[in-house]
Amino acid sequence: MFDWNRSCSYDEQQKRRFHTIARSRLKKLAAQLNLPQGSFDLRSNKAGIAVSGEITLHHHRAYIQVGQFGLSSGHGILIRTCKGRKDYVGGANHFVALDMLDDIPALAAAVRAVTGVGRGASPSSEQRAA
Repeated sequence: MFDWNRSCSYDEQQKRRFHTIARSRLKKLAAQLNLPQGSFDLRSNKAGIAVSGEITLHHHRAYIQVGQFGLSSGHGILIRTCKGRKDYVGGANHFVALDMLDDIPALAAAVRAVTGVGRGASPSSEQRAA
């Protein structure tokens, strides 16, 4: 199991693994939410040596970002609504623990609760909304 709370600061190997595994988990989240291929962007910004950077899943109605920006609080996944894939501000910020990346169904439930994305929607209806 990956240690999400082990700092990436000044540790290139940890940062590389953090980004690789988080990106993989966000792909699984997209599948769990029935997001059709092409209806979302998946980006990775490694940023500077002293920080983790962030990995972002940006759908036209949901913005999910993973980073170690809340290690002291135990939070590291930002979930918010948005109005399109060019909306980088979005709705109110909601945070959940980084270790939710180890429980994709629970993370998907949190995303649904905040954004409504994937709630009773088939892939075809999400695609039509894009």
